[in-house]
Amino acid sequence: MRVIGIDPGTAIVGYGILDYEKNKFTPVDYGCIFTDKDTPMEKRLVEIYDGLSALLDKYKPEHLAIEELFYFRNATTVIPVGQARGIILLAAAQRNISIKGYTPPQVKVGVTGYGKAEKKQVQQMVQRLLNLREIPKPDDAADALALAVTHINALHSLAYGLTSTRTLSEKAVKKDKLTADEFRELIGVKR
Repeated sequence: MRVIGIDPGTAIVGYGILDYEKNKFTPVDYGCIFTDKDTPMEKRLVEIYDGLSALLDKYKPEHLAIEELFYFRNATTVIPVGQARGIILLAAAQRNISIKGYTPPQVKVGVTGYGKAEKKQVQQMVQRLLNLREIPKPDDAADALALAVTHINALHSLAYGLTSTRTLSEKAVKKDKLTADEFRELIGVKR
């Protein structure tokens, strides 16, 4: 299975592409699509569309995981990011790619097992899960990889839903917070 995670924005769109086979994550590519703040918005949206379309055509992911617009303090920021997100959804929909959105707390749970994890903790877990030498830079690329990991974990949990529920009910959970590896061990899933 191939998943692309997308951290939407207008200046920077982070992307992270992962393969998942035999309970193993394999990074394929990650990085960012950049646009210049002095370029008119309509041209920036074209740059985002063209850049993402090239990635989708090259790597042919089956799934796209994208960050939901969860909370913005500044209404002038949410509108352009929403426009960029719409362009991203369009590019994926034109290619019949399955699309799922995740809020930041869902990503924290999906990667670390704890919904109030710090951003640095999420990035460190992404580094560990993907066996990377360092935390991916910039942060937008790391966030995109976290979205891809979250989606894979969500799909994998659904595939093992009944087993997971039964396994959890039979085991005593001794901690309030679990790492992703501890959660997988708890439900009997090997990476």
